[in-house]
Amino acid sequence: MGIKKPVIAVDIMGGDFGPPVVLPGALAAARSSNIDLLLVGRKEAIELELKQHDCSGVNFEIVHAAEVALMNEQPSDILRRKKDASIQICCRLVKEAKADGFVSAGHSGASVACGMFIIGRVPGVERPALATIIPTEKNPAILLDVGANVDCKAHHLFQFGLMAHPFAQDLLDISSPRIGLLSIGEEEGKGNNLVKESYDLFKLAKNINFVGNVEGRDLFTGDVDVIVSDGFVGNVALKLSEGLAGSLARVLKREIFSSTVTKLGAWLSKSAFKRFSRIVDYAEYGGAPLLGLQNIAIVCHGKSNIKAITNATIMAANYVRKGTNQRLTEAISANEELSRYSKAIKH
Repeated sequence: MGIKKPVIAVDIMGGDFGPPVVLPGALAAARSSNIDLLLVGRKEAIELELKQHDCSGVNFEIVHAAEVALMNEQPSDILRRKKDASIQICCRLVKEAKADGFVSAGHSGASVACGMFIIGRVPGVERPALATIIPTEKNPAILLDVGANVDCKAHHLFQFGLMAHPFAQDLLDISSPRIGLLSIGEEEGKGNNLVKESYDLFKLAKNINFVGNVEGRDLFTGDVDVIVSDGFVGNVALKLSEGLAGSLARVLKREIFSSTVTKLGAWLSKSAFKRFSRIVDYAEYGGAPLLGLQNIAIVCHGKSNIKAITNATIMAANYVRKGTNQRLTEAISANEELSRYSKAIKH
């Protein structure tokens, strides 16, 4: 008996570009990775876009969603008032076991809220965390949380590390990923109270490879595989990194085209520049897994292109095939006593 194909619900209306980008990205993923699709959104818009593409060899179903979650709306309002929003319907399909996971480039706050309250959290997990993949000098690494939880307690950060462990194993193909805690110094005892208390929990954790504190300058060395922080610090670190990369690229381009000699050097190095661009391109990694839900959820950048949607959908299917969420659940369960002990401490 063959292995059941993953069924992924894709929010076709999500993102800045909607169906013209999301739909072909999902179709490409389904064709290359043997995935069944539930295309969620306004039926007429999806059918119109489908006419522009070759759908042979792809098994899909259109699920009509009359509404769209707008970026200027509060997640709580979307959850309460927009029952027919495409992101809500994606989550209900997963909750009802009609889909194994969902992908959305739409309202990230709505994705988090609908995921928590419709799909539900893994038992023992208080707060799901957004994990993003960052390039380093060696191999990609995972940074979390990058914005789902701006105010955290020690057991939240501890759970973030536990949840990231199986995802890093499957994503990075590492049996024992190195987990570090983002702080202002490498030594034990450095950092604010949140970091110090989290450190104490990580030291006692079972079945994970905690390597201690990591400073901001070490994010991109590749010496750790998972970097844990609260969502406020993590989001600042991510946006700072994105901004710095963009500024450096613009400065480099300006300098390259400043003279004939540098233009010639750029032409001779164009293959290296192409490889560098691929390494730092977020589209290579698809989207950010929302860890801690009972099923797979991938939240994509609003400006995602076709390649990013394709890779995010493939990522979701791969996690389904590998049973990543089941191992996440086991990691939380194995360290339940530590989490419960930390929750009892008055912060």
